[in-house]
Amino acid sequence: MTGPKTPAPSPRDTLPEQPRPRPPAATLGIEAVDAPRSEGAGALLVGVHVPGPGHAAGLVRGDTVVVFGGTRIRSAAELAAQVGRARAGRTVTLTVRHESGARQVLAARPGVVT
Repeated sequence: MTGPKTPAPSPRDTLPEQPRPRPPAATLGIEAVDAPRSEGAGALLVGVHVPGPGHAAGLVRGDTVVVFGGTRIRSAAELAAQVGRARAGRTVTLTVRHESGARQVLAARPGVVT
């Protein structure tokens, strides 16, 4: 003889699957505008928050970010999109063009806004 059958759960008995929470958006603590076309493409930094991840990496007002994590940056919107896709706490390399025209590769660790 078999034991009593357990009824199948009804749709009301099962919990809906919850979406996975998104990790917090990463930030460098910078403000940028599109670099003037005469100076080449990129994101011109008009503000660097102190303290902040960008400042800790060596970014200063007047720098132009031209590469972020291996992706060429042509505008402030592209930089914002790339930083938003970055994982907070993971180091990323970026190339900047200083006001003097010199280029420098920096390592930054995007953080989160708390």
